[in-house]
Amino acid sequence: MNELRVIPLRGVGAVGEGDDLVTLFLDALGACGETLARHDLIVVTSKVVSKSEGQVVAFDGTDEHKVALIERESTRVLRRRGTLRITETAHGFINANAGIDLSNTDRGTAVLLPKDPDRSARRFRGEVRRRCDVEVAVVVTDTFGRTWRNGVTDVALGSAGLKPILDLRGTTDANGRLLEATEVAIVDEIAGAANLVLGKAQGTPFALLRGLDDSYFGEGSVAGDIVRSTNDDLFR
Repeated sequence: MNELRVIPLRGVGAVGEGDDLVTLFLDALGACGETLARHDLIVVTSKVVSKSEGQVVAFDGTDEHKVALIERESTRVLRRRGTLRITETAHGFINANAGIDLSNTDRGTAVLLPKDPDRSARRFRGEVRRRCDVEVAVVVTDTFGRTWRNGVTDVALGSAGLKPILDLRGTTDANGRLLEATEVAIVDEIAGAANLVLGKAQGTPFALLRGLDDSYFGEGSVAGDIVRSTNDDLFR
């Protein structure tokens, strides 16, 4: 792999329940003069996935309603401070306020996380393959904070057609030393790279990423490969 290219696909309008995301993506792709090639990777923001799947609820703007929504969408609350909650969702994600989003949505509404982001990625990938007869990968992304570090970054909530983890255990470093614990979350690194061109206020829910090594493509999921099990988690 010598070069990585990330292309934002602009000009996508507002997305609502029932909208066909693949059609919106292909229209945006054509408008920027690109066509799909084998082992392209498509990044889709979770917000448009949620909106298209009807994961939008009424929100009256009060702190009481906000907390009620957060706790309804959580399987466990780990920390509380004012209206802030650090929660575990049904997906197994540990995040702030159960991932509920109040930005870039109609007034009086809140956007919930997709119910099954891996399934959403698989469906998107399958429909692209059916229409375009090309093998691609799909990553569904969202913005998360990080424990012990200021600032947010995008991470993967779901994926299809990509090996989420690059397992380097058993290989050697440049000095010939055996690597015993190195596993690279390439699916999250891809999400963070795409966010650099997508932005937060530009209405750009899709990006096309090119240049990944062929060995990165294959079977896997965020739920199965990225989310750490409770038994392996030292911090919960």
